[in-house]
Amino acid sequence: MEKFTILTSTYVPLPIENVDTDQIIPARFLKATTKDGFGNNLFADWRYDKEGKPKKDFVLNNPTYSGQILVAGKNFGSGSSREHAAWAIAGYGFRAVVSSFFADIFRNNALNNGVLPVVVSPKFLSELFDCVNKDPKANLTIDLENQTIKNNVTGISEKFDINSYKKECLLKGLDDIDYLLSRKNMIEEFENKAII
Repeated sequence: MEKFTILTSTYVPLPIENVDTDQIIPARFLKATTKDGFGNNLFADWRYDKEGKPKKDFVLNNPTYSGQILVAGKNFGSGSSREHAAWAIAGYGFRAVVSSFFADIFRNNALNNGVLPVVVSPKFLSELFDCVNKDPKANLTIDLENQTIKNNVTGISEKFDINSYKKECLLKGLDDIDYLLSRKNMIEEFENKAII
């Protein structure tokens, strides 16, 4: 995984509440067993018409908005536990998703796939939508080490919580297996002591 330290980026607004994993990646795309290509089908039913042509009114098809951060409405990632939803978000190029609430399973799947879910207050979230509607080039800075997110238009920032283990993995660019391998010497040392 790519290391996540400080990210400054424009952001894509999706001010829709209760976005579930079937809306993020519809079930018909779950047949694949690798992560490849899921970004092309992110929000497929909202993004494309029945002929597969982009819907002009959907935000991902609007060239006005871009960036590595998705800012979404409250209760993002509810529904089934499909990890493919996190694969699709990462595959599209988002490094972080900002919302006022995430479903627990989605949050864990995102963290396991190098996507940082950042929980902010409803007021802060509303201000982000207001800023990007006025200026699509509005940007945010997410500082994982200090666990802060800053609206660079207003200068207002908030702290966010993250599991310390997942924080370390993201900062070092490690998935769970990489983390265990990085501790191989310590594990072997412990095993050797246990045998004696």
